[in-house]
Amino acid sequence: MKKFLTGMKRKAERDKDNERKESHPKAKTRKYDEAYLALGFTVTTVGEEERPVCLLCLKMLAADSMKPNKLARHLNTLHPNHADKPLEFFQRKRAEYCQQSSRFVKATSVNHRALLASYKVAYQIAQCKKPHTIAEELILPAALDMVSVMLDDASAAKLKTIPLSNDTVARRIDDIANDLQEQLVDKLKDKRFALQFDEATDSNKDCLFIAYVRFDMSNSLCEDLLFCKYVRDRATAEELFKILDSFLTENGLKWENCIGVCSDGAQTMAGKRKGLRALIKTASPHAEWTHCIIHREALASRQLSPELSEVMTDIIDVVNFIKTRPLKTRVFSAICEEMGAEHQTVLYHSEARWFSRGKVLSRVFELREQIRVFLEQEHKYEVAEKFCDENFLGKLAYLSDIFGKLNELNLQLQGKDKHLPQVTDKISSFTRKLAMWGRQLDEGNTDSFENLHEFVDTNDYDAISVIPHIKQHISSLIGFFKKYFPENSSQYDWVRDPFSAAAPTGFSSAEEEQFIDMTSDSTLRLRFTSQTLSAFWLSVERQYPLLGEKAISILLPFATSYLCEIGFSAVAALKTKYRSQLNIEQELRVALSCFEPRFEKLCTAKRAHCSH
Repeated sequence: MKKFLTGMKRKAERDKDNERKESHPKAKTRKYDEAYLALGFTVTTVGEEERPVCLLCLKMLAADSMKPNKLARHLNTLHPNHADKPLEFFQRKRAEYCQQSSRFVKATSVNHRALLASYKVAYQIAQCKKPHTIAEELILPAALDMVSVMLDDASAAKLKTIPLSNDTVARRIDDIANDLQEQLVDKLKDKRFALQFDEATDSNKDCLFIAYVRFDMSNSLCEDLLFCKYVRDRATAEELFKILDSFLTENGLKWENCIGVCSDGAQTMAGKRKGLRALIKTASPHAEWTHCIIHREALASRQLSPELSEVMTDIIDVVNFIKTRPLKTRVFSAICEEMGAEHQTVLYHSEARWFSRGKVLSRVFELREQIRVFLEQEHKYEVAEKFCDENFLGKLAYLSDIFGKLNELNLQLQGKDKHLPQVTDKISSFTRKLAMWGRQLDEGNTDSFENLHEFVDTNDYDAISVIPHIKQHISSLIGFFKKYFPENSSQYDWVRDPFSAAAPTGFSSAEEEQFIDMTSDSTLRLRFTSQTLSAFWLSVERQYPLLGEKAISILLPFATSYLCEIGFSAVAALKTKYRSQLNIEQELRVALSCFEPRFEKLCTAKRAHCSH
């Protein structure tokens, strides 16, 4: 009985399903018939659905129009002149339609490659800081010649489809810059970062405010241009902070993630009460300010004693006398050539250039004989006599040596990825060398000063008369270096080499415990020698967060504003009098960014925009 009832139930369900199917019949899909060609229609597929396409107006009709009467009505209503055309006419039209579709697909592919090539050429132009017109005037003609010679004329003709006009290159650079900024902002969000910034006036008398950012990215610290903005009014601390704050706010970056800022010592930047430093401290209380180490080194080495300053003034006057008149410059060059000198010109002195003093003094000392002959020819006998005075030349030799050493120190402080433990090592080393040189001079030893030692040996000169002036200058340098660099470099020993240094006294109990655990880890000890400091401490932070965070707070802040100087140098290369209206921020971002453009994404976005 139970089996009988179950069978009856299943039968009732099947009957109900059949009724439902009959009440909702499946929609019929009409198929294309070859006879429809006589009515002027071919077929195309959209998804899984066939739709009729008129061969005369190329209009695509709906799928339910795939009926002879509807197709005939379209032909007779919209194309009455072609209603009586023979079948052969529509067959030719269909062949043309198929050929046209094939060409369109091929052209679309070629246009994509041309667009991609256009972006890549624009990127190279921006990287080299060249005018946009170079693409049409030089790059494309040269590429056409190379391809036609190496391949064939047909291949060269394809290059002509690449859009490379002046305005096109400018638009491509803007697109690339926006993409690079988008990548940078995405990486920066919710990450700690440090800033360096500076403002300066360019050759077009525009005031620019440049900022760079350093942040941790996977296993390393990354540095990139944050922005370059025009300052429309006075470059006050309030105006500069407004520019900086607006950029961070617009891009969703938080001030509390900023742990350090670096700038020069100008009052606008470094003022404790009303400077940009104070305004940033209000927005980000944990951000520590660093006075650029390179600017401090320049300030510490600026002072000269009256005796040495007099020599410096005389040298600058001689250089200006030679360089201010083209005739004098040519005569001096001829004298140098006749006397077999390696160089034939002297160099202008500039207070704004870090290496200027050292280079000017070294060149003058090298060409001292040629300068003396030239001054005698020009009847400047009083000045020429100084180049025969051994005391004057001894002081000149020392100045060329000491400023050459200061230039070497400056070079060691320059570059990317410089952090406080690294640069304070260099300053400490130089200060110790100054003390050593002073002790050697007490013994009458001039070996550490190459030009002075050579001059003493060659001319059998007794340097005892100039050594007091040299010792006074070295003592003065030691005092100024201690004044401008009060930091004790040993405070960073635990960051430089944690496995050899003791834990600092300022550590909390938890931090000291992690320090002991970390320094007892033999795996980390082996890894320390094969990684950079930043990469090592970033990896340590994952396992020992308190210790790693403290180390990164020392390594992350900038020690110098060197990158800003690079930015201003790039601006000088970009902004000539013929290119004063450039979008300088976009050009700089493409030229200096550490990210790679996403060319495929840019091409896809451009094609989508054009199709709309």
